Amino acid sequence: MARIKVTADQTGQQTAPVLLDESVYSVHLSTDHAARALIERLVWALGDAEEMEVARSDRDAPARTSNRIAGASAHDVRAAA
Repeated sequence: MARIKVTADQTGQQTAPVLLDESVYSVHLSTDHAARALIERLVWALGDAEEMEVARSDRDAPARTSNRIAGASAHDVRAAA
């Protein structure tokens, strides 16, 4: 039996949340409807994983805008310094 598992890339954490864990059989690809349903579940899990990774990277990233003047570009801020 084959399995599909989707987890978010959780660097530094011991256990990553499992967003999809499904046994897969050839019957899951035997009809267009079944194949689309499997792909749809996979797309949802991948989207959730990407959202978790983005949220984690946003949370872990240093505040880049705190040193910026509102509305100024990075070049403007460097030039003003």
